[in-house]
Amino acid sequence: MKKAIVLLNMGGARSKDELKVFLQNMFNDKNILTIKNDIIRSMIAYFIVTSRLDNAWENYEEIGGSSPLHDLTDKLVEKSQETLSEYFITTAMRYTSPFSQTAIARIKDRGIKDIILIPLYPQYSTTTTKSSVDDFIEKVDGEDFNIKVIEPFYKDAVYNKAICDQIVKVQAKYNDFHLIFSAHGLPQKIVDKGDPYQKQIEEHIEILKEKLSHYAVNFKSINLAYQSKVGPMKWLNPSLDDMLKNFKNKKVIIYPISFIIDNSETVFELDIEYREIAKTIGIKEYKVCRCLNEDFDIGRYL
Repeated sequence: MKKAIVLLNMGGARSKDELKVFLQNMFNDKNILTIKNDIIRSMIAYFIVTSRLDNAWENYEEIGGSSPLHDLTDKLVEKSQETLSEYFITTAMRYTSPFSQTAIARIKDRGIKDIILIPLYPQYSTTTTKSSVDDFIEKVDGEDFNIKVIEPFYKDAVYNKAICDQIVKVQAKYNDFHLIFSAHGLPQKIVDKGDPYQKQIEEHIEILKEKLSHYAVNFKSINLAYQSKVGPMKWLNPSLDDMLKNFKNKKVIIYPISFIIDNSETVFELDIEYREIAKTIGIKEYKVCRCLNEDFDIGRYL
């Protein structure tokens, strides 16, 4: 009997209605809004969604009205299924369809009992890995499945070689670039409560620095910054906005270190929004690496 592989991710909006669903689900997630009272969290989530929806949709319109995440994930599934024919591969998104319930139904229909969950987050965070895994297990609701969860893979040598190859390809043998690893930001209070994300991000960058040192190209500097800050509370620093100010009249390459699959945070925030900031600062050249997307080798972790 086959085993099932379920790729876990956040999901992405493909219409304004779906963007509303995405935001509602995200801000009602107790791992995102860490408020114990469900009613209070729901009220705050409603206020946030109502106030942000129109502006957020304007951003999506700039990338064609749809996140690329779903199409790219489908390509990863299709490519992986060709080489892993002994497995049934499907996806479960946290905030938009296909949800965990859909993946579970597909697995049950095939009579499969063994499930491997692969969170498509290289580093562990309560806001991503824990949220997605907990949601899937909750939706299983007592079904007789054997579930294995793949651990964070940011230390994996083959994965990191693929990242370095991608960066060096964009660098194109020029030695006058500064490299910035841009990580999705988190409120400082989440890290202070024990979330290991920041520590793993920093470990990951040290691994990549060492690996890049073996390539026949150099960078003027290698840096870490955090993107996507929202609201007035303190978030992880340095912010990408502030980091870019250091590179007036210089060249930078951005690598989205938190993501396997391109999404609105890479194709809009990094490639459009921060590009405009870079232009205003006077950065000479600004390049953004694509994520690994369908080239991610899930077979490494089985």
